[in-house]
Amino acid sequence: MLFRYFPLLRDNPLQFVAIFLATGMALVIAISIHELCHAIAANSLGDDTAKRQGRLTLNPLAHLDPIGTILLFLVGFGWGRPVPVNPLNLKLGARRGMAIVGAAGPLSNLITAAIFAIALRFIGGMAAEVLFLIVLYNIVLAVFNLIPIPPLDGFRVALGILPRRLSMSFSKIEVYGPMVLIGVLAVDSITGLGFLGRAISPVISMFSKLFIGVSLL
Repeated sequence: MLFRYFPLLRDNPLQFVAIFLATGMALVIAISIHELCHAIAANSLGDDTAKRQGRLTLNPLAHLDPIGTILLFLVGFGWGRPVPVNPLNLKLGARRGMAIVGAAGPLSNLITAAIFAIALRFIGGMAAEVLFLIVLYNIVLAVFNLIPIPPLDGFRVALGILPRRLSMSFSKIEVYGPMVLIGVLAVDSITGLGFLGRAISPVISMFSKLFIGVSLL
């Protein structure tokens, strides 16, 4: 996202700093809530691994992934540090339990976006700019993470809702997922093709129109 604002470093550096700080605040809120809700869901279903590792917190230092956060800053797509979960401890079984844990993060971001969108209707000035970014990044984080490519949440959700045999076959790509995902992001950024952005932009626009009445992209 910040790529588009880099010309401001020359033309209006103070405005760039303001955008940088507002973006950072929005990202911290979006990622922290996302990962915390993964941990809450896992703990509620019987696995306290995340709790024992200090992930039941809104402290962003517990949740920020260096690569995922940098990518969110620069290109608008990224992720937080994965919450540790032992699927064998989940009450509803490994597949269904992990699907619920996976869905909890994106769902929490959509709820957060809706709440801040309500506040945005009553607040103006610089605070409104920050609220706007919070709404935007929560929607982007939710939609991006629902892509069914590991290690994104959509992969776990897909494994939980697919028929068992198909789910088992699909699970075999997990080991290659991170490389595929980073490769897609790199190609998108280097070539400027933007096919990933074009693929999820309609969904982001749908939620933004629902929450604040206008498309954010």
